[in-house]
Amino acid sequence: MENPSRFSGNEYLFAKMPEDNNTVKIEFTERSDKKEMTGVRKWLSENLLLLGTLCGVAVGAIIGFGLRPCKLSDDSITLISYPGELFMRLLKLIILPLIISSLVAGSASLNAKLNGRIAVRTLVYFLCTSVANAILGVTLVTIIHPGHPGLKEALGDGNENRGATSMLDSLLDLGRNIVADNIFQATFQQAHTAYVNTSNVVYNVENGTHEVTETLVRQINYRSGTNTLGIVFFCLIFGTILGTLGEKSKVVIEFFTVTFEVVMKFVTGVMWLTPFGISSVIAGKILAVNDLALVISNLACFIATVVLGVLIYQLIFMQLIYLVFVRKNPFKFYVGLVQSTCTAFATASTAAALPITFRLMTENLKIDTRITRFVLPIGCNINMDGTALFVAIASCFIAQMNGITLGFGELVTVCFTSTAASFSSASVPSAALVLLLMVLSSIDTPTQDVSLLFAVDWIVDRFRTTNNMLGDCYAAAVVEVLSKKELMAADAIMQESSEYDERNSLPNSISKELAPGDIVIRDEKRNGTSKL
Repeated sequence: MENPSRFSGNEYLFAKMPEDNNTVKIEFTERSDKKEMTGVRKWLSENLLLLGTLCGVAVGAIIGFGLRPCKLSDDSITLISYPGELFMRLLKLIILPLIISSLVAGSASLNAKLNGRIAVRTLVYFLCTSVANAILGVTLVTIIHPGHPGLKEALGDGNENRGATSMLDSLLDLGRNIVADNIFQATFQQAHTAYVNTSNVVYNVENGTHEVTETLVRQINYRSGTNTLGIVFFCLIFGTILGTLGEKSKVVIEFFTVTFEVVMKFVTGVMWLTPFGISSVIAGKILAVNDLALVISNLACFIATVVLGVLIYQLIFMQLIYLVFVRKNPFKFYVGLVQSTCTAFATASTAAALPITFRLMTENLKIDTRITRFVLPIGCNINMDGTALFVAIASCFIAQMNGITLGFGELVTVCFTSTAASFSSASVPSAALVLLLMVLSSIDTPTQDVSLLFAVDWIVDRFRTTNNMLGDCYAAAVVEVLSKKELMAADAIMQESSEYDERNSLPNSISKELAPGDIVIRDEKRNGTSKL
């Protein structure tokens, strides 16, 4: 046998064993004579994009607050915000192909039983963490008590929002959007319940008079916005069934796998625009807010309660969950997601940060791609930890501001309705304030005061979005650990199938000449096979 050290690059050595006629594959990698960077240069090289993102956040805040005294015109603010708008559009452009390719390829690579187990574990985790956030929110708002009747005099009376829907309507809309009746329509429209005024005229023949009555009639309408939840459901079913078809499905699976890789290459290029995009988004948002100091001073205690809840959950609860299940340093995982956290904060959208989150989870944090492709798109739509926290705090805050004391039973109602509302938020754009109306109705609290929170929602929304995004990432890490045995079993099956394919891929001219103990070399660079 020749010395295998002479082989390099993509050359493979196959040794045919006489005992069981199996083929063993040994891969030799090409040696690199390049010297590795060490110390500060290495750290800067690895974290250059992260540093750029953090600088973008800082520069955006400095520009925004620095230019506020200049009283810029609307056109000037629009020009400052324009690069950020293009950055947001670019991120949103990637979302749909990313979700479709990742879910189909991810669910097809696992068997149906494993898909079911991962789905159950993921949903149970999402439910538990959402309830925990709602309980944390109720506890904090009860202890801090940010709302007091004096705020009503400073903020004034709110406006009645007649566009609100009930909790039942929201949950029914959730089901309608999960089971879309047209997958193509789901790419640009989502179903929602609307109430339309209808006039009924009743004539009195005897005296010649008539009476007009108005009633609200429930209708199922469609509004602009991608029904991501319906697409997620369809892709999960499609991918799961595709994975059961065996050999004839390989071409389709390979198509979606390659599509996912192409999209991730696209994401890699977009990520270098993150510092500029984030800087523009933050500066434009700060400049666009009117009476910033007045709003923040009046609602400072409310904002502080929400931010404190977000920080407690992220820095204590999440880290404990990760430590208990994964048994590794949780703060390394947390730091590894800083860039995605900054993007979610700047864009106030978990979906917009999804492409960057995918890349960090798979390439930097080494979470199994089959888990990330499965968990992240689902979590992006139904796992709203930060929303559950915010809705719970805001509901109690409005009750306190109106001098309403909530008993234990009502606080429990707030916890569970906040959790249910957060799960149904997928069918409601800019969901939290609309969901808040449903929770307030369940505890008989005035709903018109919700409009008073619109002034600070732009900043609070960013903090709760980071909770939503990080909740998905930690869920993927925990589900990966809980599914370790099943993933290893799936790997073993795939390895066995791969070795079988390698043995059968040898040319007939070579395989006919093989005898026990023969060695075959495959050189991928020359795309040839020869017998020693």
